[in-house]
Amino acid sequence: MFSHPAPLLFSALLLSLSTLGCSQNPPETARTAPAKSSASQPTQSGAGRITETFETAEKGAYAAADETLASGSWHFEDALIGSSDQDHKSGQRAARLRGQGRLRMNFDAPGGVQTIRIKSAAYGDDPASTWELWGSLDRGRTFRRIGQPVRAQGPRLIVTTFQGGAAGPLRLEIRKTDGGSGRLNIDDIALEAAGGAVAGGAGGPVPPAPSSPAPSPAPATPAPAQAAVTGRDDNMALGNPSGATPNVNTPTNYLLSKPQFAVGYNAQRGTPTWVSWHLNRAWMGAAPRQDDFRPDPALPRQFYQVTRNSYAGSGFDKGHNCPSADRTTDLDDNSATFLMTNMIPQAGNNNQRTWSALEEWGRDQVRQGQEIYVIMGSYGKGGTGQNGKMTTLDQGRVTVPARIWKVLVLLPEGSNDLQRIAAGQARIVAVDTPNDQSVSPDWSRYRVSVDAIEAASGLDLLSKLPLPVQEQLEARVDTGPVR
Repeated sequence: MFSHPAPLLFSALLLSLSTLGCSQNPPETARTAPAKSSASQPTQSGAGRITETFETAEKGAYAAADETLASGSWHFEDALIGSSDQDHKSGQRAARLRGQGRLRMNFDAPGGVQTIRIKSAAYGDDPASTWELWGSLDRGRTFRRIGQPVRAQGPRLIVTTFQGGAAGPLRLEIRKTDGGSGRLNIDDIALEAAGGAVAGGAGGPVPPAPSSPAPSPAPATPAPAQAAVTGRDDNMALGNPSGATPNVNTPTNYLLSKPQFAVGYNAQRGTPTWVSWHLNRAWMGAAPRQDDFRPDPALPRQFYQVTRNSYAGSGFDKGHNCPSADRTTDLDDNSATFLMTNMIPQAGNNNQRTWSALEEWGRDQVRQGQEIYVIMGSYGKGGTGQNGKMTTLDQGRVTVPARIWKVLVLLPEGSNDLQRIAAGQARIVAVDTPNDQSVSPDWSRYRVSVDAIEAASGLDLLSKLPLPVQEQLEARVDTGPVR
């Protein structure tokens, strides 16, 4: 998300390191690399930042080597500097990584770095690839990951912003981690101190760069329309719909707050009343579906533990609230979606057609530069599955809901999300479907207002927004395009 703070991802990492996160590929370009240098300090920044645009040097081979760039000496592994039409870049050149290629600073940015921005895209028409940013506070002896893995896909350079704070010297390494056939372009790396002040060299600000015959690149700071994923936002940023608490004395309204999603759980129904989560590209990677349906160990012992066998032979799917495909950054994230506290008995046609189409539509919006806050739930009693209508499963311990709903709040990737929603910059899509086999595959036919879902469920949705804003937004029924 563009310039959205992610201090818990970046600064938490830094604190832990010191006392203070069958088609043929297009042809590769080949150039003769210039002589290398072992410079240990940055040589150029640009006003207010240390930047690297890859415009002042040439490296035409993937072989491991050090290269003297405008900012200082960098180590390239399975990486080169590309200038072909297939390289997506701001100026004339960009780094290109293949396999498990790496770019590493051979010098330290002085203390005070608060923000790191990096542009990335897929090379040419290559498939998507995943990269990670790693940091070292001990001059490259040890590295730890900063933030979350980034998925680069498509030809458009997207800015990823990491924010936090490094009190001491900081050295960065960019790692292409997927090892797949897709090649990765990296461009316009910028390190900024607080307030935009340059993170100066050992004796003060870094000196000016030597002149270069290369054309001037585009600025490292993205245009406002460009998106930047910085990390994962609060899964309950829009509020706690039922006022759930982690109190064993409230078994019908028990709060489960996980890194991947938040749940308002009803132990008497054996299902969640609601599940809330945030979705952007920081949550989407290449982790495979785990299918490890299991009881939730976070439930208090006195609550009945629903298992995968609770649904056996019922004619209902184990229907995800937070979908598996919304959490694919790593195996742990995906596995968390298979906890039974994230499941409801869902009619197969509803789950596999209507709901699947809605979920994929949401992910398509994310791939196009949107972020989404999602709240999903169910209410009522009695649904129709493959074996006909049922009201409960597992000897009455799991209630079959009559209706299933979802609210999606869509925004372009950015910062200050609640303020932007309040200012009318979000699209709000609310859907309420019957839990039966006759439901239409076209989820857009079931669009309703948020007010209608609140009236039916008794919940207070979007409660973190100012009341006048809630009244205005929750009364609307979305009529926007869905194709």
